Amino acid sequence: MSHPVRAARRRIQTEWQSVVRGVDDCADRVADPWDTSRTTNPDRVVAPLRAGLEEAGLLDGLASLLADAVAAADCELPASPVPAPPYVTVTSRGPVLRATIDPGRLVVRLEAFEVVRTPVPAYRRLDGVDVYVSLE
Repeated sequence: MSHPVRAARRRIQTEWQSVVRGVDDCADRVADPWDTSRTTNPDRVVAPLRAGLEEAGLLDGLASLLADAVAAADCELPASPVPAPPYVTVTSRGPVLRATIDPGRLVVRLEAFEVVRTPVPAYRRLDGVDVYVSLE
């Protein structure tokens, strides 16, 4: 793991747990009405998750988290990130944050759902939110 990745991950773990918990709460609300522990319809994940994050004010928080993770990596962004693509995207697994920095693209994934491929692709709520940071 490179220094920028370690530094960004450490900053998220120490300073941004309230945002991670907020994503977790929104994901719980998304999965709560499902009849089973999973859904095969990605529209039952992405749109409600994005709406919940927006309603809770977390999309702006995710953009700020990304800017702070980049600063922790001792890098700079050419512009302030906004809570929309390409910086902040809500996927069927959870929010994905991206920033192009000098050594490459810093990617932060906040995964609240997993894709189960068999027998039919389905989306299942994880127990919590897994935070992944990478430099691509």
